[in-house]
Parts: sequence; C-alpha cells; structure tokens
Amino acid sequence: MKLQYRKHLYTAILGIMCMSACKKDFLNVQPTDRIATSAIETDTAVYEAYVTNRYIGAKLQDKEGEGTNPGFGRGFEYSMWSSVTDESIYNNDDATWLVQRGQLAPENLGGAGVLWARSYRSIRECNYALSILPNLPFSPTHKANIEGELRFIRAFRYQDLIRNYGGVVLMGDRVINLKDDLQDPTLFKRATLKESMDYAISELTVAADKLPLDNSGIWLLGRATKGAALALKSRLALYAASPLYNVGTWADAATAAQAVISLNKYGIYQGGYRNLFLTNESNEAIFERLYTKNANHVHLEIANGPNGYGGWAGNTPLQNLVDDYEMDNGKPITDATSGYDPTHPYDNRDPRFAATVLYNGAPYRERSIETFIPGGKDSRDGDSNWNTTKTGYYLKKFMNDAYPLINPWGNAGFQPWIYMRYAEVLLNFAEAANEAYGPDVIPPGASMSARSAVNMVRARAGVNMPALAAGLSQTQMQTAVRYERRVELAFEEHRFYDVRRWKIADVTENKPAGGVVITKNADGTFNYASKVALDGRSFSTKHYWLPIPRSEIQASNGQLAQNAGY
Repeated sequence: MKLQYRKHLYTAILGIMCMSACKKDFLNVQPTDRIATSAIETDTAVYEAYVTNRYIGAKLQDKEGEGTNPGFGRGFEYSMWSSVTDESIYNNDDATWLVQRGQLAPENLGGAGVLWARSYRSIRECNYALSILPNLPFSPTHKANIEGELRFIRAFRYQDLIRNYGGVVLMGDRVINLKDDLQDPTLFKRATLKESMDYAISELTVAADKLPLDNSGIWLLGRATKGAALALKSRLALYAASPLYNVGTWADAATAAQAVISLNKYGIYQGGYRNLFLTNESNEAIFERLYTKNANHVHLEIANGPNGYGGWAGNTPLQNLVDDYEMDNGKPITDATSGYDPTHPYDNRDPRFAATVLYNGAPYRERSIETFIPGGKDSRDGDSNWNTTKTGYYLKKFMNDAYPLINPWGNAGFQPWIYMRYAEVLLNFAEAANEAYGPDVIPPGASMSARSAVNMVRARAGVNMPALAAGLSQTQMQTAVRYERRVELAFEEHRFYDVRRWKIADVTENKPAGGVVITKNADGTFNYASKVALDGRSFSTKHYWLPIPRSEIQASNGQLAQNAGY
C-alpha cells in the first residue's frame, strides 16, 4: 500500500528529482528524461519554464488531450464534461455512460476518475515551486507575480477538488518528501467544506494582490492575471453561497463578482457569440488556454462532426438542452403565445441555439445538415453510420469551419479554450445580487442591478434577445438567471456543477436522455418523434459529490474518509 500511495502522492516530486540517490560505485549517470532538481533551484530560466508548465497536467487516462497534455478540466478532450450532464452524450461512450447512468463507484469513476490524482499532483508541484522561489534572484515585483501565479494555479486545482468531492485535504505550503511518515494522519485528514472553501478563496485574494493586471512584457499570454484570480474567486464565492454548499453569503458573492467588473478591463465581445470561441484574446476572455500549430489539441471538427462529412459525432447535444432554448421573442417553447411551431421546431429560436447545435436543415460547410430518414446524409442511412448521432443533433459550438474536417492532422484544433469569461462573471453577479437584494436593487458598492447584468449578456451583438423587463419577482429572476447560464455557458463545464449546487440535479439528471427521430415525408415535410438516446439515465442523492477513488482510500490505509453513500 505504501508503494501505491507513493505513486499517487509523490509522482510530481519524483519527476523533478535527479537520481543521485541511486548512485552506485560503478555508475553515475545523469538521466536525460527529467530536469535535475539543482537546475530548477538555481537557474531562473529553468525555474520559470517549470512554473509555466504547471498550467498543464500529466495524462492519467486514455484519450486525454491530443498533441498536448490536459490543462484544467476536460476542455477539448474527446469526451467533454458536457457529456456527463443533460447537455450531451458522448456517442462512443468513452467511459461517460456509467456517469450518466448513475453507476459511479470508487472503483470506477469513468471519465471523472482523474480529478483527485491530477489535482493533488499539481498542488504538490506548486508547493515545491513556492518553497524555492525566495532563494531565486528575481526582482521583487517579478517574484511577487510568480508567487501570485502559483497560488492561483494551486487554488484552481483546489476548486476542482472542492466542487467534485466537498471538503478536501488542505496541504497548505507543505512540500511532501520521501522521508515523510506515511502514517501521519494530517496527510489524510479532510477539512470541512467551509474550511476548504475559505482556504481557496483566501488564496485567490492573495494571488490577485500579487498578479499583474495584464499579460504584457515577459508575462506571457495565457498566464494568470489579477482578473483571472478575481474571476475564480467570484465563481467560488457563488458556489459557497449556493444551497449545496451553504458556507458563504450571497452578498459576499455579489461583492466578489463586482470586484472583477470594477477592473473596467473586460466586456461582452461584440463580434458574435459563435466567433467568441474561435477568437484569441477577445475582450471577454479573462483566462484561456491558447494553442499553436506546434501544440494542437483534439481536432474538434472531425471528433464532433456529422458522419456525412466523415466526422465521428462525438459530443451530441440532447433534446433536453434543445427544448430549453427560448424563442427569439424571449418566451419558452412551452408558452402557448411564444409562436413555437412543432412542425418547424428550429425556427425563430434564441440565436445561441444555432451557434451551439447543428440540427436538421442547419447550414454547415457546403450543404445543409440531413439527420432525417430515409436517406439523410448525416443519419444512419449515410456514410460511416456507426458515427451517426444518437440524439439527432451534432455540436456546433467551438467548431471552426475554416479548418479541414477530413484528414485534419496538424492543420486544425487551434481554437482557444476559455476557462473564464466576462459573461460568466456578469451571471455570477446577477445570481448573487438577486438572491441577496432582488432583481432591481443595486447592491452597496456595485455598478448595476442583477437584471442589468443579465441584459448585458442578452444584448450581445448577434444575439439581441429581448431585455428582461422590470418588475420581475426574485423567483422569476432566479429562473431567468438559470436560463442564461444554461444556454450562454452551454458546453463550457458549468452545467454539471450548477445543477448540483442548486440542488436540482435529482430532477435534471433523472430525466431521460432525449433525442429526436426525424422522418422525411414524400412532400418534403418532416415528422418529429421523441426518442431516448441513452437508456438508464439516473441520479441519486450520493451523486451530489463524486466518490474518492478506492485506490486513494487504500493507499491511506483507510485513513482518508470516503464520501457518504459510497
């Protein structure tokens, strides 16, 4: 068990240590597959490169990333985080269906199985870098910047631990080494949820004070800034106030979001909702991962494209999501006065729908999508029918039609992945301000009301959804904010956590995984019939938190407490 524990707890340190401890009288060879500890601790250029590389993590599971290692979350991997929610299913499973079906177990977490190990590995790496920073000859300003950067990265990893497992083991600045007593109970003691959240938020406060406002000079694009730290703090403060957590206040969450707004640095990108996700360094992106042709990631177009184009379907949107898009007059399709026509279900919808989902008849590349039967090129009657969508839809968001879909290797997959953007901050503010003060009250020290913040998002050029009217009740405003998060942030790794923190996952995640069967009639019209795209979808109370992997419990000799129900 100690060996297994060492594998998980000390991998990062082993990866950076030279093998001088393994000297023999007849052998003294410096390995070429790792950097010597002495180089990191004395060479500022090597140290700086080591810090920069903390933005990525080791591949711990098949199909994680392609061309470059994973960053934070599962952005741009084959099976995206959306496919363990009611946004999509992954067409070829890739260990996501067991999550959708509520079959999670400590022995098998499927695509969710790497979060614990990768997060603690990164935390150890950050702690090591922080421990040697005082001894390096950087200028005081640059040294402070690097400290803030490492604290930000560490807090980001704690975020992933907290929002998936609840209370976690807080390592502080401790640097684990091979001489540590593996029976030391402090290595396995889980803090309370409040202690965990307070720690991560306090670290982000410190990080924000030390980080620069802009990526400029030697502070490369993609590195953390003051805005990134404050935006992550805003997210965590919102979580802390939410029903599942209940360890913070809505007023504090509103204040945290206002701190980002008050920087007067970010805005809503007006080049179109769809183009936002294809554009590097937009005014809306607060923290993003950038790619170059020497560091491509998963080739999104072929991985998610329709089978009629040679695509593999990938993350296919569910009818559950499609049905939630409002009409372009701001009314839900369930409203009898909305103008929704079930014989033309995709007409006159919120423009973010067409920018996110490929549906039957949608213009795409050289023709329109054909998911109808019989004979639809993107249906089971088309080529490569094993890659036909099970839901009747394909993913549009993030896809760059200028990139080749067939044989894209090395010539596609260079879009940015946006971890945090200004629209999220506005919606964080709107939710918190509404819960604390109501829809139209401007909170103390704030510059807008909850309703005004939502309307800024809805008024984006190319979206132009009707503004929310004055006079909404607090409950109506809550519904409006949740709608905006549902469609504005779709496929951006928010839904999984939103439905849990709101404690509505027992409703949303127990609904069948919906799809559509579209039949083309002789006169060219279509019939639309509902279907279940993936059977057995299920959620129970214990699933509000993930189980800690059994291997981690065993490695601690049973000292690490498992989450309830597992």
